[in-house]
Amino acid sequence: MKPPAAAFDWNQARAFLAVAETGSLSAAARQMGQTQPTLGRQVSGLEEALGVTLIERAGRRAQITSAGRELIPHLKAMEESAGQVALVAAGQAQDLTGTVSISASDMMATRTLPPIIARLSRMAPELEIELISSNTLSDLTRREADIALRHVRPTEPELIARLVHEQPARFYAASAYLERMGRPESLEDLAAHDWVGHAPVETMLAYLAERKVILSRARIRVVADNGLTYWEFMRQGLGIGIMSKEEVPPGVGIEPVLPDFTFMQVPTWLVTHGELHSARRIRLVFDFLAEALSNRAVAP
Repeated sequence: MKPPAAAFDWNQARAFLAVAETGSLSAAARQMGQTQPTLGRQVSGLEEALGVTLIERAGRRAQITSAGRELIPHLKAMEESAGQVALVAAGQAQDLTGTVSISASDMMATRTLPPIIARLSRMAPELEIELISSNTLSDLTRREADIALRHVRPTEPELIARLVHEQPARFYAASAYLERMGRPESLEDLAAHDWVGHAPVETMLAYLAERKVILSRARIRVVADNGLTYWEFMRQGLGIGIMSKEEVPPGVGIEPVLPDFTFMQVPTWLVTHGELHSARRIRLVFDFLAEALSNRAVAP
């Protein structure tokens, strides 16, 4: 199928791509921050402009037609090109005004970054800093954030990454829980205790098994995919959990379990897109964060 030469609204094309990626109008609307009727009208407008049927409604699902499937790779190429244009344009900005968005996990966004950003704001008051709290990896190529803090090293060649921090992760539990259930004295003792689970649980169990901590799935009584919720479950005495030392402030009724045992080292990678790094304001924020995080005191 060769699309007609008639021009169409790029927002309509983005709406159709969102439906193709998510499989339903409602999910696509949530992803794009729109109402379902608005997104449906955009897809219908694209169909009218191109003179083809792109999706067929089947209950709550949206079935992509053969014409729609043929169009998807062309629209994706256009989307990538549009994103690259935006990245290059942003990279040419050499003033220190405007917004810089930073993506970080909920724990880092809450516990680590606020005092650092406060110092940055005093140093560069003309900048607006947007802090995005998310436990999923932001897509920097799609400008979901200008800078990201990640605990895994990025593999995309177009991204610039710097290892700025490493922190030991250990086992912790509420003192009240340990007084009730007893304090483990060996790795083998851990199997008899309740645990607070990270989602997905199977991944957590596999990591523990690699380090000779064998747990039954039944010992994981509660599960959280949010760091602040995970912390609160531990504070409420629901079991042993895994956290980096800097995430456990003193004087909150939580203590290390097997304090001489380090479960793993948690790296922090500072990441941005290569095109964006040439923008003065983004480079300034990137370098400021790198220095501030690198200078954080790390206890052994």
